[in-house]
Amino acid sequence: MRRTLSAALVGVVAAAGALSAQEQPHAFRGATLLPIAGQPIQNGVLVVQGGKITAIGGADTPIPAGAVVHDATGKTIMPGLVDTHSHIGGGDGGDRSSPMHPSVRILDAIDARDDGIQKAQAGGITTVNVMPGSGLLMSGQTVYLKLRDGNDIYDLAYCRDVLRDICGGMKMANGTNPRGEPPHPGTRARAASMMRERFVRAQEYRDKARRAGGLDKVTPRDLEMEGLVEVLDGRRTVHFHTHRADDILTALRLAQEFGFRIVLHHVSEAWKVADDIARSGAASSIIVVDAPGGKLEAIDTRYENGVALERAGAPVAFHTDDGITDSRWFLRQAGLGVRAGMSRERALEAMTIAGARMLGLQDRVGTLERGKDADFVVLSGDPFSVYTRVEQTWVEGSKVFDFGDANDRMYAVGGFGVFGDGAAHAHEGEEGH
Repeated sequence: MRRTLSAALVGVVAAAGALSAQEQPHAFRGATLLPIAGQPIQNGVLVVQGGKITAIGGADTPIPAGAVVHDATGKTIMPGLVDTHSHIGGGDGGDRSSPMHPSVRILDAIDARDDGIQKAQAGGITTVNVMPGSGLLMSGQTVYLKLRDGNDIYDLAYCRDVLRDICGGMKMANGTNPRGEPPHPGTRARAASMMRERFVRAQEYRDKARRAGGLDKVTPRDLEMEGLVEVLDGRRTVHFHTHRADDILTALRLAQEFGFRIVLHHVSEAWKVADDIARSGAASSIIVVDAPGGKLEAIDTRYENGVALERAGAPVAFHTDDGITDSRWFLRQAGLGVRAGMSRERALEAMTIAGARMLGLQDRVGTLERGKDADFVVLSGDPFSVYTRVEQTWVEGSKVFDFGDANDRMYAVGGFGVFGDGAAHAHEGEEGH
C-alpha cells in the first residue's frame, strides 16, 4: 500500500498471501455507506479489488478470503468527490493576443506534481475538471483528471491517448472578465457577436471536413477550427463561465443556436432564471462563496442558488474554482446548500454523480456501485457536519490520502507555507523532494 493505515482505520489482514497491493482485495466494514445510487447502508461492507468496486451491501456481504479488512465502524464512506471546476496543477490557457484560443490545451501546462493536487486529495476530491481562466471569450480546452498519485499528465488524464483522444471540454466566458480593448470585445453585445462569428466559421470548416472525408483529411489543418468542430459535434462539452442573469441567457442562446452541450459555471444569479435554465436542459456547476467581496457582477449571488435549481428541476453540481474556494473545504459547499434549503439527497448528488454526468464520466465514477472505479472517501462522520473531516481518500483502490500520516496531515491542515515552490510532495516510495 502507498501509506500506512491510520490508527482510526486499523487494517487486519485476514489471510497472508502473495497478492500484490493492487490485486489484493480490500474490505471496509462497519461504516455508514452512502452509495448515492441508493439509500444509505448502516453497518455496511464495501469490497474493492483491481481498482474496481466488487461488492457493496449490508453486514452480511461476503468478504473474499485473503482480503485486507478495515474496521470502519463509526465512519462514513461515500464516493470520491467530483470537482467540476478547478485550477489546480499550475496550468494556464490562452493569452491576451486574441480573445479566443480554442486550440490551447491546458493539459500541456499541467504540473502533475503540483501541491494543489495533494490538497485536493486531502479534501476528498478524486475527479476534477481543470480549467483555463475566464479572462478570454474562449481560453482553451479543459482537462479531466483522476487524482491518482502521478508524475506526469499521462498518469492523471482520463483519456488513454492525450494526443488523439478528447480529454476535456472547452472553456468559454462572458460578462466582465473577457471584456477589454480591441482585439477584445468592449461590450457584452460584441462579445456574443464574436462568439457567433467564430462558430459560423467552425460550421463551414466542418462542412469542408465532411467533403474531405474527415477532420484529419483537411489541409492545411486549422487547430482552432478542429477544437470548435468537436464542440459542434457534441464530443467536447462547453464549460461556460457566466454570472449575471442576462449573461446566463446569452450563453443559453448560443448553445441553442449552435447545438452544443453546455454546462453553466458559477451562475451567481441562477435564482433569477432557474426556470429558464431548467427548460433549456442545461446543467449548472455552482459555487458557494462564504465571504463577501469579489466582482460586482456576482453581487446578487445567493446561497439559495442550489435549492432554486433543484426546485426548477435543473441538474446542479458544486465546484471549488480553487483557489477561490480551497479544495480541502469542498464538502462545505454542499453543507451551505443544505442550510439554504437544498435537500440532502440532491446536495450529495451535487458533490458526486451530478458532476460526473456533466463531465460524461458517470459510467465510471460518482456512485458506489459494483463495477465502478474504486474511488471513495472515508469521513469521520456525517458529510454535512462542520466537525467532520476527511480521514482517507482512495482512488482506484489505492490510498492517496491518509489523515493519520504526518506528511498527508500537513496538506490537510497546513497554511500557505505548506504549498508552493519548495514544499514537500510525497509520492509512492518517496519521502518528498
